[in-house]
Amino acid sequence: MNERARLGDQALETLPHDVQRPSYDRADCAVGIVHIGVGHFHRAHQALVIDRLLTQGRATDWAICGVALLPTDEGLARALQQQSGLYTLVEKSATGEWDFRVIGSISEVLFGPDDPDAVLDRLSDPATRIVSLTITEGGYNIIPTTGDFDLANDDVRRDLANDDTPVTVFGVVTEALRRRRAADVAPFTVLSCDNIQHNGDVARHAFSSFAAARDAELGRWMRSEVAFPNSMVDRITPGTTDQDVASVSRELGIKDEWPVLCE
Repeated sequence: MNERARLGDQALETLPHDVQRPSYDRADCAVGIVHIGVGHFHRAHQALVIDRLLTQGRATDWAICGVALLPTDEGLARALQQQSGLYTLVEKSATGEWDFRVIGSISEVLFGPDDPDAVLDRLSDPATRIVSLTITEGGYNIIPTTGDFDLANDDVRRDLANDDTPVTVFGVVTEALRRRRAADVAPFTVLSCDNIQHNGDVARHAFSSFAAARDAELGRWMRSEVAFPNSMVDRITPGTTDQDVASVSRELGIKDEWPVLCE
């Protein structure tokens, strides 16, 4: 295998014939979803669903912009940026068979610390109708003993004091919604895809609590006018190991820096 070769749009035609790949023109797909927390589960679930729809010639205005806000997510964000959002999803059957599919539904990847304004601009764009989340159960910043949103969290306090340059998911989403409201643009739906009970209700409580701490009226508007649907999602998706990267890259004949393996 040529180690210099990397998965990307130009490499799709070189893949083995049994590897599924985007049959649609990715350049014709417009972003309609911004997903915050582009980890393994999202790429094995929501991104796959959109990829299937795009393959059917549908949902061409529902491509995904992946956003990483945490410094710990920089490695994954860089890998996906270098691969134009492409990655390999490997479904492992109970009999040990591996099915390979290159997913093309993530058309853009933004790393928040690089350019916070680019993230806010994408969220504020009227074309963005869904902002979905996989930020883990602990990511909602809820105090377990009281159920209250933790306003004493250092990052939250920093965002409340610097609302024009937010860094937390709460600050970024709230500022984008504020801008849309000021521009008379309909709010996007905030869709939690985290595996917690009543995840939409938890998200509404967390985000509207942050917004209310920033501006009471903004908090009331968010609670009443922004949709936070509950969802039920699950798929066994272990973390990707170095051995997985080597195995997948060997099968592809090119390097995929961050494939996803799932049930």
